[in-house]
Amino acid sequence: MSTTHRHPVDPTAVAHAADGVPAPDEAQRLADLLGLLADPTRVRMLFALVAADELCVGDLALALGVTEDQSSYALKLLRTAGLVQTRRDGRVVHYRLADAFPHQLLDHCLRELLSITEDGADR
Repeated sequence: MSTTHRHPVDPTAVAHAADGVPAPDEAQRLADLLGLLADPTRVRMLFALVAADELCVGDLALALGVTEDQSSYALKLLRTAGLVQTRRDGRVVHYRLADAFPHQLLDHCLRELLSITEDGADR
């Protein structure tokens, strides 16, 4: 890969940009997490868990209008990624967002992105 250019380069800006870029392994982990959010059921599930605090597989399926199998599979992926955690109450397993889950991601960022894309569609 070439690191030289024919045109003038702002070395200060390039240095700031390089300092702000995540390492390739961090970027891959982030891309994998964002890939989890590429599924509408999983995204809706996260919002449902914000609204209700915790739900079991069947209740999540009812809230989202999906099958229990779809709900269970989505929860498995979210749990494996560390985004949700469980609490067992007898035979019922309740799911909630992980304690460290960045609620601002849903409350602000994703809703704001929806707003921006709606505005862009109007143009």
